[in-house]
Parts: sequence; C-alpha cells; structure tokens
Amino acid sequence: MKLPDIQLNNVSKYRGDLMGFAIIIVMLFHVSLSQRSPWFGLRRMGNLGVDIFFFLSGIGLWYSWSKQQLYGKFYLNRALRIYPAWLIIAGYFYLSRFTTAHPSYRLPFGGTGSVTADSWIDLVGDLLFNWDFWLYDELTFWYVPATMMMYLFAPLFMQLLRKDRVFQWLTVLPLMWCIIMMYVVPVHKAVGHIEIFWSRIPVFMLGICCAEAVRQKAVLNKRAWWMVIGFFALSLWACVWLEQNRHGRFPLYTERMLYIVLAITTILIMARVFDLLAEGKLRLVNVFFSWVGGFSLELYLVHVEFIMKPLERQHLGYWPTFWITLAISLPIAWLIHKACEKIINKIKVYI
Repeated sequence: MKLPDIQLNNVSKYRGDLMGFAIIIVMLFHVSLSQRSPWFGLRRMGNLGVDIFFFLSGIGLWYSWSKQQLYGKFYLNRALRIYPAWLIIAGYFYLSRFTTAHPSYRLPFGGTGSVTADSWIDLVGDLLFNWDFWLYDELTFWYVPATMMMYLFAPLFMQLLRKDRVFQWLTVLPLMWCIIMMYVVPVHKAVGHIEIFWSRIPVFMLGICCAEAVRQKAVLNKRAWWMVIGFFALSLWACVWLEQNRHGRFPLYTERMLYIVLAITTILIMARVFDLLAEGKLRLVNVFFSWVGGFSLELYLVHVEFIMKPLERQHLGYWPTFWITLAISLPIAWLIHKACEKIINKIKVYI
C-alpha cells in the first residue's frame, strides 16, 4: 500500500475532530462491562482518550503561549475556558449533595473542627478545584483538577523550551517520578493515591515538546508510517492483553507508560483518517467529531453522574446504555457550552 508522508500539521488541523474522537472513546470506557466479557480489555482502552486529551492540550497551550507570553493573560484564558462549565455542572453536583451533617472528609492539617465547619470547607474546596481528589483520590470529575494543575506549571516549562530546547529532556523527570512514587514507600504513602495524575504528566509535556514541529508543519518521511503502525499495534495488543488477563494485578502506571506510545500513534493515525474523510463523501463524519470536540469539556462533566449512572440502574446492557447516554448528553452539553460562551463573552468585555 502506498502511503503519503506524515503531515504533522494534521494534528492541529483536525484537533477538534481528535478531541471529539477522544471524548467518545472515554464515554465508551465509562459504561460498565463485566470483566468476564471477551471485550473487557478493549473497552478499557477507552481510558486512552484521557492521554489523547492531555497530549492535544499540550499542543494547544504551546500555540497560545507562542502568541502572547503573558502569565496573567494565559491563566485568565484557561480559567475562562474551564470555570464557567465547571461551576455550572460540578457546582450543581456538589451543591445538590451538600449537607452539614455528613462531611465527606477530614481536615487535612489535623484537628476536627465542628461538623458544620468541616462540611463548608469541604464544599468550598470541591467547588474551587475538587480538593477531595487531591486529598483522597475521589475521582468524580478528576480530569478537570488534574488539568488545572498542569496548566499551573505549563508556562514555566514552555518558557524554558523557548530559551533552549535542551529543556525538553525534563520530560524524563515525571517518568522517573512515576517509579519513585510507586515504589519508594514514604513517597508512595504521601502522594501515591493520585497516581492517575502523575502518570499523565509525561504525555502532556510531550505534547508541549512536539507542538513546535506541528506549528512549523514538519513532515515525516512516509517510511515512518510502518514504525507508527507497528508501535500502535504492539502497544494496543499489550494493553488489551494486560487488561483482559491481569486487570487489577499490576500497577496502573506501568500500562500508562504504554499509553504514551499508544496515544501518540493513535493521534497520528486518526489525523490521517480524518484527512482522508475530509476529501470524500464521508466528510460529515469530520463535522460530527469536530462539533463534539468543541464542547468535549461539558460532555465529560455531564455524561457520567447525571445520565449514564442512572441509566445503568436500568440494566439495559452495554451498547443501549452507551447510545442513550450519548443521545441525551450531546444536546445538554451543547446547550451548556453555548451558555458558557455567552458568559465568557460578557466577562471579556470587562477585562
């Protein structure tokens, strides 16, 4: 089969499509499926969508930082993108479950305080940045506080890269940290509970490191396709086998190192697929995925707690649950996205 050169610019050109693809496979991952199912390992691969998001986020941040290297402006834009949707959806989730009688956490620095004080502190912490995730690995909406934390250090890393590309080797540091975090006992006891965050930092930093090549529209020789396809097949096979045969019996961070390879090769392959679809009669597929990618944050926040979990109690089966969840979530998430756009536009008038 004759293959073209790899156009890295397609990763940027079809970024919205790729984000739409990523959130769809994340939704497929979230729907429950018995571990006895022969498709269990493949369903677990929907978790890969998170790594795709982080890699694409790194590329997007580099584009933004290259235009205007102002810390205040950078953080303000990130906050405006996240907080309106976060406060509407996550705010409703936490407020609807709020009670002063049953605080969900212990004070982090000792002491107990009154029950009412504990509950109010917990509510404020969850509304601001889901602090129960950081304290106890409470995974409701975990992707958002993890993203916020990565946004905090991203400008410093990007500024170092602009000064000298040698700093791209800092990506090795979080790889080392994942091993330290897992096996050095004092460190594991202190921060091992948020492994799901630590193991996603490398792919995020790699996105930042690769972004300039994407922006410069670099081209890889077509012979690289066989390496991309080979790495994709090997990493996918290994991940599916691990999940199907040894789920729960190995540290997840080890598989997430494979996810780095799988995420990047998936992005390159899907960017090529979207490029082919854009030229043919199936270009409406691009339109759909690009549309979904535009409100992927809202879709992520809406679909699990408010739609999928209530549906799963009806025991409809895997595919009916997924399709109904998707059908209900899309219009709700889109409407919230449009409402957030209006809020953001009004705020921008005053800043």
